[in-house]
Amino acid sequence: MAEARIHHGATFAVLATAALSFSLLQSMIIPAVPLLEHTLHTGASGATWLLTGYLLSSAIATPILGRSGDIIGKDKMIVIVLISVSAGVVVSGLATTLPIMLVGRVIQGVGGAVFPLAFGIIRDEFPGKKVAGAIGAMSAILGLGVGAGIVLAGPIIEHLSYHWLFWIPLVLSLAATVTTFRFVPASPVRAPGGINWLGAALMSGWLTVGLLGVSYGPTWGWKDPTVLTMFGVAAVLTVLWVWAEVRSDSPLVDMTMMRIPAVWTTNLAAVLFGFGLYAMFVTVPRFAQTPVHVGYGFGASVTKSGIYLLPFAVAMLVIAPFTGRLARMAGSKNLLVSGSLCCAASYGELAIAHSKPWNVLVAAGLLGIGMAFGYSAMSNLIVEAVPQDQTGVATGMNTNIRNIGSALGSGIATSLVVSKLLPDGLPAEHGYELAFIVCGASLIVAALVALKIPHRDGPSIVESESHPALTAEAEVFVGAIGYTPEAVT
Repeated sequence: MAEARIHHGATFAVLATAALSFSLLQSMIIPAVPLLEHTLHTGASGATWLLTGYLLSSAIATPILGRSGDIIGKDKMIVIVLISVSAGVVVSGLATTLPIMLVGRVIQGVGGAVFPLAFGIIRDEFPGKKVAGAIGAMSAILGLGVGAGIVLAGPIIEHLSYHWLFWIPLVLSLAATVTTFRFVPASPVRAPGGINWLGAALMSGWLTVGLLGVSYGPTWGWKDPTVLTMFGVAAVLTVLWVWAEVRSDSPLVDMTMMRIPAVWTTNLAAVLFGFGLYAMFVTVPRFAQTPVHVGYGFGASVTKSGIYLLPFAVAMLVIAPFTGRLARMAGSKNLLVSGSLCCAASYGELAIAHSKPWNVLVAAGLLGIGMAFGYSAMSNLIVEAVPQDQTGVATGMNTNIRNIGSALGSGIATSLVVSKLLPDGLPAEHGYELAFIVCGASLIVAALVALKIPHRDGPSIVESESHPALTAEAEVFVGAIGYTPEAVT
C-alpha cells in the first residue's frame, strides 16, 4: 500500500471510478428484469430477487464493512470490497440460470460499503475546505451512474447480450481495485474496539427470513404455515439480535442511542421513506414494456423502458448539490417532510393517471427530487441528534434501515403487481395501481412521522473543520447528498 500522500484530486478520481462501478451494477439490471424472467426461465418474483437480494446484501454488509474499515483501515477494506464485487460480477456475467446469477448479485451487494468507505477516505485525506465539494461531486456520480445504467441497459441487451450488463461494470471495478491498492494512502484514523459478530449474524438472519416471508406471502397465502413460520423465526431472531447488541461491549448497533427520540423517529421515517422509493424501479420498466393491446402500458422495448426513469436520475443529479443549502434555509425536518410528500405525489400521479408516457416521466422526476431532499435531510437530522462519538453507528444504521425499507418495498410492490394475472400471464392493471397506492401511502406516513421529529436544542455537534474525522459508517449518509457542516448550523 502506498505510503505517500498523493494529491487529493487523484484520490478522488480513483474513488469515483469505484463509485461509478457500484452505481452501474445497481441500476443496469433494472430495465432488464422482464427480459431476464424469460431468459432465466423464472417468474416475476424470482427475477425481482436479483434486485432484492442485492439490496439485502448491501443492507447487511454496509455497517459491518464500514465498521471493519474503521478498525483495519478504510483503504484496505475498500480494496477487499472491490475484489469481492469483481468476483460477484464474474459469477453473474457467466450465469445462465437464476440461482447462479443471484449468487453473483448477492456477492456484488457488498459493494454498498464502497460509498461509506470512500466518504471516510475523503474526510481523512482532503483539505477541510474541499471535503464538502468532493462529497457533493461523489453524490453527483451516484446519480450519474444510476441514470447511465438505466439508459444504457437497453442498447446493451439489444445489441450485445445481458452478460454485458456485468462485463462493462467489471472493467471499472477492476480498474478501481488496482488503482485503489496502488494509490490510495493508508488510513490515518483508526477506531478501537471490534465487531459483534453474533449480532451481525442474527441481523442477517432476521432480515433474510423476514424478507422471504414477505416475498412468498402473496403467492403461498399469508396464512400458509411456511410463511407464518418465517415470520415467527424472524421475530425470534430480532429479539435475540437486540439482546446480543445490548450485552455486547462493542455492539454493531447501540440500542441506547437508538432510543433517542430524534433518532428513532428519523429511523422510522427512513424505513417508510425507503419502502416507497425502490418500488418504482421494479414496477415502471415492466409497466412500460407491457403490450398496448393488454389495455395499459406502452409496448416499449427494454431500451425505451429505461428512458422512462431517466428524469429520476436527472432530477437527482441537478437537485443534490443544493440540498445542503436548502436544509440550512428551511431546516432538515421540513426538507424531509417536503421530500416525502414529493415522492408521495409521484406515486399519487401514477395511481390516478398512467395512460400517457408523460405521466410516468413527470412521476419519475418528482421521485428524484423527493429522494434528493430526503437523503440529505435524514443525514443531518441524525448527526444533529447524537453525540459526536456515536455519529458513525447512528448514520450507518439509518442507512441500513432505509435499505431494509427499500428491500421490503420492492418485494411487496412486485407481489402486489403479480397478485392477479390476466389469461395471457401478464399482470392486471389493478396490481400496478395497488402497488402505487401502497407506496404513496407509505411516503405520506413518512411525512407525518417526520413532523414528529423533535427540534434540535443548542448548537450543532458539528462545529468546524477541525472536528475529528468522521468514521466510514458516518459518511454513508453524511456524504450521501452533499452534506456540509454548515448545513446543520
